[in-house]
Order: sequence, then C-alpha cells, then structure tokens
Amino acid sequence: MLLVTFIEAGKSRIGLLDRARGEAVDLSRVAPGLPQDMVAFIGLGEAGLTEARRALASGTGQLPLAQVRLTAPIPRPARNIFCVGKNYREHAQELQTTGLKSGGAEAIPELPIFFTKATTSVIGPGEPIPAWLDPTSTADYEGELAVVIGHGGRGIARAEAMRHVFGYTIINDVTSRALQRRHQQWFLGKSLDGFCPMGPVIATADEAPDVRALRVQTRVNGELRQDALVSDLIFDIPTLIETLSRTLTLAPGDVIATGTPAGVGMGFKPPRFLKKGDAVTISIDPIGTLENPVA
Repeated sequence: MLLVTFIEAGKSRIGLLDRARGEAVDLSRVAPGLPQDMVAFIGLGEAGLTEARRALASGTGQLPLAQVRLTAPIPRPARNIFCVGKNYREHAQELQTTGLKSGGAEAIPELPIFFTKATTSVIGPGEPIPAWLDPTSTADYEGELAVVIGHGGRGIARAEAMRHVFGYTIINDVTSRALQRRHQQWFLGKSLDGFCPMGPVIATADEAPDVRALRVQTRVNGELRQDALVSDLIFDIPTLIETLSRTLTLAPGDVIATGTPAGVGMGFKPPRFLKKGDAVTISIDPIGTLENPVA
C-alpha cells in the first residue's frame, strides 16, 4: 500500500494513494476508528494495515488528487531524522575530492556515520526549498531512500532488522555546504527550515520485497545527476538498524535516511549549487517521485 498525508478542506488526514485512478482514499471516511496522524497509525502495526486494506477494498472514500494537497507523509516526525553520511562508495570518494572530510579522514568509513536533521526541516512534495535561508548560497541536493520504522525496539539483531521496517519514503537531504564545512559537523548545515523534502508516500515494506533492487535517481531541471542501486550501500539497512538500536530505542515512525549516491552539486567543478528557479526531482519506484522547486 501507498500511504499519504494530505490536506483537504483545510484539514490534515491520512489516506491511501490509488495511482491508477488518480485518487486518495480518505481513511477518516471509511475507517473512522483509525488515527489521523501517520505516526499513531504506524504504531498500530499490522492491525492498522489490516484495517486500511479493508478500507481500500471497500471502494469508498475516494477523493480526486486534484482536490487534495499531499504533504510529507510524516509532516512533523516525533524526533529528528536519523541520517547516514558517506554510505555510497563513489559518494564517499567524491567528498574526498571536495576537501569535505567531516566524519573521518578515510574515504570509506569503517563504521556507519550518523547525524540528524531537525524535524522543522521537513516539507512536503511540491513545496519550495527555501535556499534563500542559506546565507552562504551553497544549498545542495542529496536524493535518498528513507526507511520508516514500524515495530520499535532496542538491541535489534541484524537478522531480525527487516521485521522492524514499516515502509519506505524519499528524502532530499538538502545541505548548506559552506555551513557544513565551517562548523566541522553536519547538523547545522542540514537542518535549515525546509531543507528536508519528504514524500510523496510511504510505500509499505511489502511493496518492495527486495529493497536492494530499488534505484535512486535525482534530476535537477531534468538533468540526471544521481543514479545508483540501493545494493550499492556500504552499510545496508539491517546494519544501520542494528547499529542504531545498540545505543538507543527505535520507535514507530522513526525515519532513517540511508545515504546519498555520487553526483551531488558539490562534486562538480565548479560546484553546481541550487539556485532560485531550479527543480529537483528524486525518483525511487515504487515510492514514486518527490519534486520540489527551489526558492
């Protein structure tokens, strides 16, 4: 299933996306007992998904997509988004050539490098990326597959990790490169308001039985800049979940951005940072395409 959060008639609700029909199924109309907050819905686990499947099969509650506005599927996560740096080999090497070696001097890290993005950085599909908030004019794109945690826990073994995955979405880990370099860490340069487009949907885990086969593609103004398979990750999803849960308890609705492939604007000579009027599109099937203009 493809889950969405949308606004219709001024109210935010959750629903199911029917791409073939160009409709959203409003769960508040066909399953009024379900929560209308995505994190709360995820917390219901299989019981919530079963009820949502019944709602989809009922053939009622449809709204034309033209009548609603999709937001980020989790508009305000309960806590910061967990992110992973230097998790594609070619991108890690790309960073070395730019002189940005935060997180260790070695090109290929021995262990996953984690940082977070503030919840206030999240925006939805179609919303403008406010590059003008970056005083250094070095806003850059990073297309990423993001994992949404379902059943939480601490000390999750690698062999059991995928059972804790609720689904997947897309994140654009927009970054001020100059702030990232100046402060010698990644949080400030990546947490500007509006610097985390997310969406357009959460595809439940059954929609991607072989997540390693998914392809991440990022285009700027139609030009393909990033193109890689999830199988190219240095540290795969089970490793990321195991590593995080060794030190903290993961909770339903937590989001883990798995890293970005080579091809970021900083890697070009000269760099090709985002500017007003640009359009960034990130595609990962079956999740779809996350597109945002730059303001």
